[in-house]
Formats: sequence, structure tokens, C-alpha cells
Amino acid sequence: MVTTMMEPQLLGWLSPLVISFVLVTSVFAFYALFVKPRRNSNKLDSTTSKIHHDRTVTSTVGSLNVSVGDTVSDVIVVGAGVAGSALAYTLGKDNRRVHVIERDLSEPDRIVGELLQPGGYLKLLELGIEDCVEEIDAQRVYGYALFKNGKRIRLAYPLEKFHTDVSGRSFHNGRFIQRMREKAASLPNVQLEQGTVVSLLEENGTIKGVRYKNKAGEESTAFAALTIVCDGCFSNLRRSLCNPQVDVPSCFVGLVLENCNLPYANHGHVVLADPSPILMYPISSTEVRCLVDVPGQKVPSIANGEMENYLKTVVAPQMPHEVYDSFIAAVNKGNIKSMPNRSMPASPYPTPGALLMGDAFNMRHPLTGGGMTVALSDIVVLRNLLRPLRDLSDGSSLCKYLESFYTLRKPVASTINTLANALYKVFCSSKDEARNEMREACFDYLSLGGMCTSGPVSLLSGLNPRPLTLVCHFFAVAVYGVIRLLIPFPSPKRMWLGAKLISGASGIIFPIIKAEGVRQMFFPATVPAYYRAPPVKGETKCS
Repeated sequence: MVTTMMEPQLLGWLSPLVISFVLVTSVFAFYALFVKPRRNSNKLDSTTSKIHHDRTVTSTVGSLNVSVGDTVSDVIVVGAGVAGSALAYTLGKDNRRVHVIERDLSEPDRIVGELLQPGGYLKLLELGIEDCVEEIDAQRVYGYALFKNGKRIRLAYPLEKFHTDVSGRSFHNGRFIQRMREKAASLPNVQLEQGTVVSLLEENGTIKGVRYKNKAGEESTAFAALTIVCDGCFSNLRRSLCNPQVDVPSCFVGLVLENCNLPYANHGHVVLADPSPILMYPISSTEVRCLVDVPGQKVPSIANGEMENYLKTVVAPQMPHEVYDSFIAAVNKGNIKSMPNRSMPASPYPTPGALLMGDAFNMRHPLTGGGMTVALSDIVVLRNLLRPLRDLSDGSSLCKYLESFYTLRKPVASTINTLANALYKVFCSSKDEARNEMREACFDYLSLGGMCTSGPVSLLSGLNPRPLTLVCHFFAVAVYGVIRLLIPFPSPKRMWLGAKLISGASGIIFPIIKAEGVRQMFFPATVPAYYRAPPVKGETKCS
């Protein structure tokens, strides 16, 4: 592998080359904007069934009969995870009657959703729920450290322009969610109930509420003008509200390292290991979460000892020496968990009376810890759209208006999604020499300092989620890799490898951008829904 570092004066080569690749990207975007056909996605999934009621009618929601004992709210929120709890509190604070139905209100025990980027913390501040990271032994995070083949670099978040309280936060996911639930339940107009939602209630194409089983196992119905589904990555309701194209590129194997001193305090740590990255970050004052990425959908068996052997023989030798003993001790302790890493671009069916949020709606690889930032950003967008409305009962008009939500969220959400999915592919080792050159170039590019460090880290932190900035830096890494190959003496073999590197980089990022939606990601102002005004009486139906 070529390891020659680029001389300082060669940085001047980078700008014109990056501009050229940005122009190429723009041509691609223009093509997708005007040539790519739009899908007709406004139909409810055929599996959604109509629910008829034959009990005594006492009132109505729209045209749907409501029976004695049925609950009627302004908004039903299905799921009380990070997205559902934050949404319930936000809408409740705006004086809406909110009914939250959560399958299990006990404290969750998860191995992801534990690192909130600074951009996500800013959204907590905007929503007024920043106190939810207090009293749970949450740790401040000020940046990342990268490790590769004995080399290490520290990447600080660009926090100079922000208040001293602004930083990343890492914590036990369950503790954070319980604080969010308590916050939501503290409002008198928010009802938090344990129950399992069985189906959506639909009449004439409009969602009117949900059918669910309460904690006692009794079947109940609840009605609302708007039902927001936030039931997580394993959602059983999203098929009628979107076109789910779920990909599982890898699995995380999670351990907790106790009394472990990380090489860089208050930083996330990423080891560019073989075959894929290893993550570490503090989740309390005495615990460090370690996530070992295993490519594919199958992990070594925990029960028969294959996992323990894999962690000790393959993973442990690649760990920084400062954490080796703690890692081995955690493996010997045996509390090993695994979960699939899912990605799913947002592809909604605009549906009167219903909306998807959180992981039920959109997922990306958890490598960059961007999921909660996207969810909280979406909640801010939705809150701002709903604030001018006092009456949500006209489902068709509201549906047409909320099509703007899908457009307004795109620049932020798509930048974070694209970064996560692309960076995961770059950080994985490969048998392809060009892909490994890209990996090496990425590590060295981030080591250059200046805008080569602050730009990518501002994207990673959610502080500057701009799609064009992402594309510029991604291809700057590729161009940097090519220059490294051509110095000091370009040869046909090196030139061919450089061409493969550019081709491979394009093959990574362009399909991701296409799945996210080029037009909405780069040119949201060209989408008619971007300009939707709050509905008035007599609006046309959702299209």
C-alpha cells in the first residue's frame, strides 16, 4: 500500500479537483432531478384493513363511530422511545391532548441509542428537554479518536461558537428514555399507557386511531385526529404507511467495559479494525460501551463459545493496549449482546390521519450515532408545522399540508444518513485494493487538520448537516487518495488504481444519495410541497 503523505504545497491541488467533482455530482443530481420518475406512493398498503364498530355510538371523530369508553385525543403516539417520548412532550406542551401507547414501560436495556451528538443536544435545548440528560450519570463527549494500525488521531468537535454546555452526551439508553417518559407524563394532557397496538383503524382511506391490547390483555380502541407511529426499528405498523426497504449490512456485538480508562477521556473511540470498525464510548462514570461490528446478518454463536473465541482471537489483538485488559475481562464476564444494524431510507405513503417518525420511518447505520439527532430534528420540523393549527380533524387537508414535512426534513436527515452509510463502507476493510486505499486516504485526510478535520467532524456531530459539504469532503478524500498514489512517480498501475478509487467512491455514495432522493436532498426548494401553507376549509384531498 502506498503510504507517502501529501506535501503541504499539494493541498493547493485539492480545491480545483474537488470543484470538478462537485460539478460532476451536480450533473448527476440534475439528471436524477428531471429524469428519474416519481413513484406513486399515496396508496395505503393493501394489508391495511377497515375496522367496523357495532357498539352504541355516543360521539364521532370525523365520520368514524366512537363507542362508550373509547379514548379520544388530538394525537396518538405509538411507542415511547426517544422519538415517541420527546414528541409526546413537545405536542403536549403545545396544549394538545396526547395519548401515548407503549408496549413496555419498564426501563429498556439496549446496546445502541447511547451517544447523542452535539447537534442532537441542540435539538434537546430547542425542545426544552435538555434536563433529560441530567441525573443519569451521562458523560460529556467532546470528539472522537481514530485508531488504525498503531496510528491514532484525535478529532475535536468544533464547539468554539457554542455555549460551554453544548457537547455530545453518552449514557445508558434506558435511563435516558425513562427520563423522557417521566417528562412527557408530567404534563396533565399527556396520557402514557402500556399496551400493544395491534392495528391502525382506517375508514375510507383515513386513519382514525388504533386498536390495541392494554396491560391486562384487554382489547381497546383509541381515536385521534392524528396517529403518529414511532414504534421503532422492528415496527409492525409501517408497512401500511411506507415502502420499507430494510438493509442489514452488519450486526453489533455489545459489551460493557468496567473501570476502563480510555486513551482519550470524554471521547468516542473508533478502531479501524479488520474486518470492520470497533466503537467505544463512556456510558457512565465507571462504564464504557464497546460495540464490535460484525459484517453480515449472522454473528458467531454466543451459546457454544464461538463468540468468545472470536472476540479474544480476532478482535482483542486489534484493541488499543490501554483497554485490552478491560476488554478481555468483559468477554470473560460473558454479558455479551448482539443486534442487527439496519438502514432504511424514508419512503412514505402520505396517509390521511397518520405519520411515521423515528426508526419506524428512517434508519441509517449506527456507526456515527446520528439516529437520535435525526429523530429530534424531525420533531422540531413537525412541531413548527403543527403549531399554526388548532384543529387537526380534517385528515385529507392535514395530509396534504404535512407532505412538506418530508421535504423540509430531508437536507438534515439525508446528510446524516448518507454520512453514516458511506462512512461505514469506507471504514470496513476489503479485498479490493482501491477500497483499502480509500480507507487509508480517509484516515490520513482527517489527520491533516484545518478544514480537512473540522469539516467532516462538523458533519459527524450534526452541527453542520449540509449535503453539499458532505459531497465535497467525500470526494476530497478520494482525490487526496489519488494524489497519494501518483506521488512521487505516477505509473500506469497507480493511475489505474486511482481510477478505480474514484469509481469505487462514486459507487459508494451515489446509490445512497439516489435512495435518499437527490431532489429533496439538494434542491428542496424545487419541490412544491416545500411551500405548503397551513390548511384551510375546503382544501383538496391528499394526493
